[in-house]
Amino acid sequence: MMTVKEKVYEFKTKNKEGFVQSEIDALLKEFANINFDKFKLALSRITCMMINDEIVIYHTDIINALNCGIDNRLMDESEWD
Repeated sequence: MMTVKEKVYEFKTKNKEGFVQSEIDALLKEFANINFDKFKLALSRITCMMINDEIVIYHTDIINALNCGIDNRLMDESEWD
């Protein structure tokens, strides 16, 4: 079984820097029991970038948000960038 980190880094994205929303939506389908509210809350205070007029979210932020959603918890201070 792949870890969250492996799934995120092996997921095909069009930008090497990270995920656009459609890619996040596709990735989330692989996590049936995730708490989406905790996932979204973890992504609410991140740093991101714009590429070709699309918001791109870094791999590490997706990993942290997934872990929060899977564990049904808020982000820990040590996870903030």
